[in-house]
Amino acid sequence: MRSGAKIGIITGVSIAVLAGGGYGVYSLVGDSGGGSGAKKPRTVVAEPPTTEQATAGMKDFLTAWQAGDIAKAASLTDDPAAATTALTAFRDQVKPSALTLTPFGETTQQVFSAATGTPAPPAKPSAGASATPGADDTPSATATPGPTGKLMSYKARAEFAGTSRVWDYQGFLGVVKMSDNTPAVHWAPSVIHPHLSGNETIAVQPVFAPPSTVVDRNGKPIQGTSLTAALMSTLQDNANKLLPPDPNKEQDAGSAVVVSDPSGKGPQDKLFTIVEPKPGKPFKVTIDNTLQAAAEKAMTDLGGKPGSIVAVEPSTGQVLAFANSPATGQNRAFTGLLAPGSTMKIVTSAALLENGINPDTVVACPEKSSNAVAIPNDFPGAFPNNTLQQDFMVSCNTAFINQGLTSLKPDTLSGIAKDAFGIGLEWKTGLPNADGKVPAVPGSKDEQAMNYIGQGKVQMNPLAIASITATVQSGAFKQPILVAGLPQQAAARQISPDVAAKLRAMMNATATGGTASQVMAGITDNAGAKTGSAEVQGASVTNSWFTAFRGNLAVAAEVQGGGHGVDAAGPAVASILKAGR
Repeated sequence: MRSGAKIGIITGVSIAVLAGGGYGVYSLVGDSGGGSGAKKPRTVVAEPPTTEQATAGMKDFLTAWQAGDIAKAASLTDDPAAATTALTAFRDQVKPSALTLTPFGETTQQVFSAATGTPAPPAKPSAGASATPGADDTPSATATPGPTGKLMSYKARAEFAGTSRVWDYQGFLGVVKMSDNTPAVHWAPSVIHPHLSGNETIAVQPVFAPPSTVVDRNGKPIQGTSLTAALMSTLQDNANKLLPPDPNKEQDAGSAVVVSDPSGKGPQDKLFTIVEPKPGKPFKVTIDNTLQAAAEKAMTDLGGKPGSIVAVEPSTGQVLAFANSPATGQNRAFTGLLAPGSTMKIVTSAALLENGINPDTVVACPEKSSNAVAIPNDFPGAFPNNTLQQDFMVSCNTAFINQGLTSLKPDTLSGIAKDAFGIGLEWKTGLPNADGKVPAVPGSKDEQAMNYIGQGKVQMNPLAIASITATVQSGAFKQPILVAGLPQQAAARQISPDVAAKLRAMMNATATGGTASQVMAGITDNAGAKTGSAEVQGASVTNSWFTAFRGNLAVAAEVQGGGHGVDAAGPAVASILKAGR
């Protein structure tokens, strides 16, 4: 059985067949008769076809498809254009040397569910029940109650050149009745194969055997509970797709019929192996076992609180460690999206520095911000003579909001986040990841104000924040990757050496005498840090964020409900920095 996505896909298809799938939506052009030569739409009607009609409709369609007559097969469906595209893609991308399609008879939803490993759909509404027109799970409000199509099954056998292996599978299709009293196959991608749906593609692709072992960057067997076999398998599959062709590696590849998401972010569904790949070789990833062990322990030490951590090498963008709490489940370090709190002030500071504000420029820190929905600080009092660096060190919300609204345009923050820090460039790290988000144009001054302090609609994960910190440390964005050699997105520009140096100095001052000094005690050489806490609506305790660099190592962590940055995320990050010495 496939992932949860399959369940929704197959159930929706089968329901559409039995309930009419929004009957009347599809149309064909046919001769209206009467000798007038007029044309009128040929549409699906509410009345179901007879068993004889459904059987004939299925047989005619399968005969044409088997013979390679795509035009005729498509004309026997209720959506010829879509059918032509899909059947042509199957012919050109799967390339069977022979295709035998044997019709069975009418089947039931229970048989369909048993064959595909999916649950049966909800019961259809009784006569007179109202439903939303076009809905997938019930007939439309104008439909005659009861089924408007018949679910049929067939057997497919595909042969391939160069091998004696044959691919047998059970197929399903719906047959509906048209307004000219003829049957038509209700077109859906699942007609080709029950696992195919939506924008997914089916094609023969190179496949590789699982690696004999997964090794870290030093060639040692990989360790760590967060590095599950499933994640490593996904990483290898993606690496094989993303890495430049390697003639030596291609010799080890087999081939298989695969259903996949064109975006490359969803899991692949291998339907049939045509040629077995050669046994796998060790697969090297960028993880460092020592740092990975420290990351795993840091998450265990959270005592059950949800959280995640990522370590990146600034000079290369290579991910050296990542871990999650809990260790199984969502890889929130890569795919979570949360408000990053004051760690976002690194990007806001970069924007201010580029717009003429210096670390020693006086930027007042009042008790409340000047925007309509005034924001207070986490500490009492006003500090009118603070410099930008002092505001950064104590994480003064009001200073960054007021100066941001004064000095920056509404789209400045999103512009520098993408152009200099690579946020929103659709990274392909080797594993599924969610890209950080900074609204291009805030909806209001209040939203703009919140964005400057990492609230509002700004969303990040430790992968993104660690990368931002790595960019400051090295002076240039290097997209994070988990396998050396993967293609890395390039930022449109670099922050200037002057701005990078000032940011490093501000982060160092925060590590030595600011909000991060307690956590960073003893690890301040060639280091810098930024604390963050993010308020979440309905939560009584803020989320804890912390990011820091030391030498050629940048780390970021978040702990849900962890309080201030130094309370939970800070110690986790510090433990990685210490392990990296």
